[in-house]
Amino acid sequence: MKEFLLQELSNTRDEVIFLQKNMTAFPAFGPNEGGIGESEKAAWIENLVRSWGVSDITHYDAKDERVPSKTRPNLVIRHKGKTDKTLWIIGHMDVVPPGNESLWKTPPFEAVLDGEDADIIRGRGVEDNQQAIVSGLLILHALVKNAVVPDCSFALFLVSDEETRNTYGINYVMDTYPDLIAKDDLVLVPDFSTPEGDLIEIAEKGVLWLKIEIEGKQCHGSTPDEGNNAFVAMSDMVMQIQNVEAYFSKRSSLFSPPRTTIVPTRHEENVPNINTISGKEVFYLDCRILPEYSTAEVIGKVTELAQKIMKKYGVSVRISVDNVEESSPATDERAEVVQKLKQAIFEEYGIICKVGGVGGATVGCKIRSLGIPVAVWSRGIPNYHQPNEGSKISHAIGDAKTFCRLLFA
Repeated sequence: MKEFLLQELSNTRDEVIFLQKNMTAFPAFGPNEGGIGESEKAAWIENLVRSWGVSDITHYDAKDERVPSKTRPNLVIRHKGKTDKTLWIIGHMDVVPPGNESLWKTPPFEAVLDGEDADIIRGRGVEDNQQAIVSGLLILHALVKNAVVPDCSFALFLVSDEETRNTYGINYVMDTYPDLIAKDDLVLVPDFSTPEGDLIEIAEKGVLWLKIEIEGKQCHGSTPDEGNNAFVAMSDMVMQIQNVEAYFSKRSSLFSPPRTTIVPTRHEENVPNINTISGKEVFYLDCRILPEYSTAEVIGKVTELAQKIMKKYGVSVRISVDNVEESSPATDERAEVVQKLKQAIFEEYGIICKVGGVGGATVGCKIRSLGIPVAVWSRGIPNYHQPNEGSKISHAIGDAKTFCRLLFA
């Protein structure tokens, strides 16, 4: 039966295109970015699978008054196997906004086949994270229409709000229903990829975004002694951030780069004219923190630097947290899900995989924090969040076949 299903999945090119075209039509980004959320997209997916005869669908929706539907949908779609042990495929339904649409060759919310490579379909969200959802739906449809009862049960877990902090998505669900996923289940998150498909992500750094506001005194450029130059104070603080990063000296070979990174990124506009000395500066830090450290430790060290800057320049410095995701313990390389996925990838693609960690966060981090092993893997271009985002049809099919192998003993 496994070989039959693998053959069925090999012939799903048209279905991949159908799924991608329909899902891409929903601009499912959240209210933090001026969007209406994921409800319309979730409703389309639910209606589709119900039309296949699937009825085991459970909602774990979070209330959110900022969107028209007043909810952010999270749903689990199940297909019963011979045992309760479950293979989970977890994907997120939200996408990021298109950005500068002049950089797009085609409308971002209209999935179209690439004019030069018939294996690529383009549109916002086709890779991040619709490729994962498509692979899960291909498996579900093949199981249902062929009335297959696999050795393991199957669950497609679709969440909201992954792109903007997970508050109404995986964090809400797992905080409210911590026993939803059993510790011996097989949990896959296809939300990280390499072109070769040769890396299984088993660890993630903590993520911390800090907003730094420096207040001095604005004055005319011809009378600098009458003001207090916030730009100068900010510049000094920015240059000393490298010393804060150096304090966190531990290294981990799981990650590249193998250290905690603390990087100044965005700087807000200050004054509109050249002959005014700035009285206020705002900049941001992007911190990616090894699991050996906490976000609180990083905030503490940045605060120590801020106090030195205040004393040196007579300015005030305010630090606020814009985003925080604590790291979680790494999944053991010997975990069942990692070993079985390695074997399945080799059988499908002929690839020998290594394991490692990444600096970006996925929904896997929250699940790992509950002591549940998670493997994060897919095969991608990758080009998530970019203009003209694309996904290979062959990757969606190949990944579905790879995951399908884990359903059978």
